[in-house]
Amino acid sequence: MIAEPTHTLESLTEQLHGLSNVDALRKLAALFPGEVVFSTSLGYEDQVITDLILANDIPIRIFTLDTGRMFSETYSVWKKTNDRYATKIEAFFPERAAEEALMTTKGPYSFYDSVENRKECCGIRKVEPLNRALKGQKIWITGIRAEQSANRQSMPQLEWDASHNLFKFHPLMDWTFDEVKQYVKDNNVPYNPLHDRGFVSIGCQPCTRAIQPGEDFRAGRWWWEDNSKKECGLHVHEEVFKA
Repeated sequence: MIAEPTHTLESLTEQLHGLSNVDALRKLAALFPGEVVFSTSLGYEDQVITDLILANDIPIRIFTLDTGRMFSETYSVWKKTNDRYATKIEAFFPERAAEEALMTTKGPYSFYDSVENRKECCGIRKVEPLNRALKGQKIWITGIRAEQSANRQSMPQLEWDASHNLFKFHPLMDWTFDEVKQYVKDNNVPYNPLHDRGFVSIGCQPCTRAIQPGEDFRAGRWWWEDNSKKECGLHVHEEVFKA
């Protein structure tokens, strides 16, 4: 039986109301000591949040999901970030047996064959490691922004994630892409050089391409699929917890 949360969505939303991003992150870290984590993909938005956390010495754990299919440029910005902030971003890898079975039975590019195959790959490489990383946590910090996709425009800044039994906080929800880039520039934050080559959203190398002028923000992710199916399962929008 899952215990009722001590803090309700309503009470937490009220406590965070009007706070700056830094103060909101500090508040959450104080309310849930040792139980707040930030998942970074090492892209633009996540580098902003990493800077907010580490430049202000906020006690929030930072981890990334190493899918085994990442760009070399992503590993480079990972190292630069560790060096810049004298930190060690935690790594979570796919479960070895499941990855080996997938590669053996379906080969290295099964995700191009069907949406089901692609979701299977995402499940092994991203969803299962994420579930391990979030186990026992109370707050999950993400880099989601409203303008990234149509199904994210209705997300609140703070929500209850029933599938992981925790609260999700999206500090940059209302930021524009230009504001994100400006913050990175003004604060000399390390960033992935692929962003300078038209890669807006960066994931696994075989599943990500640069976008063309006028294309949707997520057009470069799983470009061979219908736009309505372009989520990997990490951020399924569950019904929020009602106090």
